[in-house]
Amino acid sequence: MFYFRCIISYWNREKEIFSIEKNKYSLRILVVDDEANIRKMLSICLETRDHRVTAVSNGKDALEESARQVFDLAFVDLRLGTKSGLDLIPSILAICPWMKIIVITAYASVDTAVEAMRRGAIDYIPKPFTPEQLELVTEKVTTIRKMEHRITTLKEDLQRLYPDDSFSSQHPGTQRAIELARQVAPSEALVLLRGPSGTGKTVLARAIHNWSNRAEKNFAVISCPTLSPELLESELFGHVRGAFTGALRDNPGRVQACEGGTLFLDEIGDLPLLIQAKLLRFIQDREYERVGDQQTRKADVRIIAATNSDLEKSVQDGRFREDLYYRLNVIQIDLPPLSERPDDVEILAKNMLEFFAAQNHKILKGFSDLAINAMRQYSWPGNIRELRNAIERSVILCVSDTIQIEHLPASIAPCTPTMQLGDHVSLKTIEENHIRRIITSTKTLQEAANILGINQATLWQKRKQYDI
Repeated sequence: MFYFRCIISYWNREKEIFSIEKNKYSLRILVVDDEANIRKMLSICLETRDHRVTAVSNGKDALEESARQVFDLAFVDLRLGTKSGLDLIPSILAICPWMKIIVITAYASVDTAVEAMRRGAIDYIPKPFTPEQLELVTEKVTTIRKMEHRITTLKEDLQRLYPDDSFSSQHPGTQRAIELARQVAPSEALVLLRGPSGTGKTVLARAIHNWSNRAEKNFAVISCPTLSPELLESELFGHVRGAFTGALRDNPGRVQACEGGTLFLDEIGDLPLLIQAKLLRFIQDREYERVGDQQTRKADVRIIAATNSDLEKSVQDGRFREDLYYRLNVIQIDLPPLSERPDDVEILAKNMLEFFAAQNHKILKGFSDLAINAMRQYSWPGNIRELRNAIERSVILCVSDTIQIEHLPASIAPCTPTMQLGDHVSLKTIEENHIRRIITSTKTLQEAANILGINQATLWQKRKQYDI
């Protein structure tokens, strides 16, 4: 008992230091030991470091807790009464493959350590252990889990391959939306993003996650209109093997995968009524069941939702639950369409130009005045998503160092009047525009020179003169 009192005293002395550390990564830890004093000591030591601890005395309770909650780490005693803790390791990992297991024992030996590693443990500490040993193993697991979460996020980012959107804006409504997002990000409040399709709701949701205390954990997206009700429920809450045709193995679901992180529900207005009721229960009680399973589970997940529809009208029409609407609408952030933000078009376009130029291994100076004016005057019904596609297309088609109006899609170019023969313009302007159009429509400079009736050297001089 003196040993345990010394350890607890040590951790209490360090509590003040640990409590002032910022951005501390909190682990969810399962302690499995048949000795009450060990469970108590471990719980106190680990909770002092702001980890969340669940302690049980036997393998049966350990498996039940592993199925009900998400854990990052488990301390498992080698001897659990008359049973071996080594036999428990594969069963726990079958439920939670990502869990890291540390074996603790008073009967240390090389053979036992090797067997523990063979069965899936990542480390092994003998009793009596010191606070430094506990701190070392928890820091090791923290580093591993951070790396795993970061790799998952990077994989999602690479799959999207989307240019970083600028959060600087000249539009007052957009400025208010970004500032409100920054203010609510550190809280646990539910956020409802509203705005037309393509206005950047997914990008802002990810930014809120990255600005929050959950930034080190997972961020996932579910697009509600893209899946059938059955698949949507399975994607959200998971399913067990055999729950329906094609369910060949267990699926933990996005809720469990986002433990401690953020789940973004895009176009939530299209969520089926049956799933609306289950989502409401999860938001209120943090409880849910997988499809085909009666086991009630808990998860700590922040919900951010988005819609481009009129949810109030959907409530009146009976297509959206009123109680769910009010639960979701704690913080509402409205994103204005791009047509109301002409001053932002140039900012976004230049940011995207830099991204796509690098992606296509090109060096581009920017946009011509005609191209900028055309983009500013265009209505952008597809909002930022349409702008992105237009810039990517322009970069691919551009053969000079400047994006011209000819490189923009035909739907955008007519916003600037096309020059006609007989217009009151100089011959120099006519020549410049004609050469630009010919170069844009041909594959090689030799072909362009042949059409223009000049040699390639003269064409090079004209390009230099007109900065083409």
